[in-house]
Amino acid sequence: MHAKDVLIDAYDRIREEVHAAVEGLDPDDLNARPTAETNSVAWLVWHLTRVQDDHVSDAFGLDQVWLAQDWEKRFGLDLPRHDTGYGHGAAQVARVRVDSPELLTGYYDAVHTQTLQALRALTAAELERVVDEDWDPPVTLGVRLVSVLSDDLQHVGQAAYARGLLQSAAA
Repeated sequence: MHAKDVLIDAYDRIREEVHAAVEGLDPDDLNARPTAETNSVAWLVWHLTRVQDDHVSDAFGLDQVWLAQDWEKRFGLDLPRHDTGYGHGAAQVARVRVDSPELLTGYYDAVHTQTLQALRALTAAELERVVDEDWDPPVTLGVRLVSVLSDDLQHVGQAAYARGLLQSAAA
């Protein structure tokens, strides 16, 4: 198995978990926050998708799906165009309100499609290419892709946990 095949499998798993975390939730549950200082399922899935979109598109020299496919307009959030949710406080989290699971999964699926297209064309040598010199040591493409995977898996796990809290409270 090649490294790109491992990455493709891992990103496919994120997609499965994103769908499982949001499917069947109504807008109230998507946007509910277990406490005033925690993140909603909608914010978590939006944020992990924005980070993947931002980081993967930058690493491969692609346009962000968020902007190129008008997802920014479809979501209609009161946030700057390039906002990924990084560093959001409670007030900014509260501004991320989503009306349907399909909006979240639609955006995620579009980002996932672009990610897989980039990964399928990847060569082993490209994993060593430096994509960010602002760190010491500089970040390679391979490290960036694993970093996005790690971040996405953490956030989708948090979304699944928040969903479980909501469902147990309703029972």
